[in-house]
Amino acid sequence: MSFLSNLFARKSDPRDRLRPLYDAVVVLGRDPRWYETGVPDTIDGRFEMVTAIIAHVLLRLEGDEDVRQDSAHLTEIFIDDMDAQLRQSGVGDLMVGKHIGKMMAALGGRLGAYRTATSAMDRAQTLTRNLGLAEHIVLDTAGARLQRLVGALATTPTTSILAGQLPEIG
Repeated sequence: MSFLSNLFARKSDPRDRLRPLYDAVVVLGRDPRWYETGVPDTIDGRFEMVTAIIAHVLLRLEGDEDVRQDSAHLTEIFIDDMDAQLRQSGVGDLMVGKHIGKMMAALGGRLGAYRTATSAMDRAQTLTRNLGLAEHIVLDTAGARLQRLVGALATTPTTSILAGQLPEIG
């Protein structure tokens, strides 16, 4: 019986412990305050906010050698979620891979852009450019909120972040 139970037992997924963090990223990305301040409440706008937040979480974690694998696992969770969202919205199997490739390129581009953004203005301009909005709509609102997230993440212990305890940014 031991052989059969081992054969059919669910293997432990190292990503499971990071699901609360990913869930917290999505909850923050869906926070209505982003959409009350000019970010379009559309599929693209929500994708952009989740991507911006996960990019900043990944950037916060990348400096810590001990959690490099956790960053990779968090990215895998993001990919799995986007894959599921595409399938649920009716995208066919043959097209899912192409869409995922574009989403990963978008995440990589955001990581690069936010990595080089050295000021709140740079981050707001990056967010504005990715949303396709006029600068004045986002600079003082969503950009400022994103900057508060960056500052709060910098002072939040890595263990708290990994546990899904993202800072409150108002």
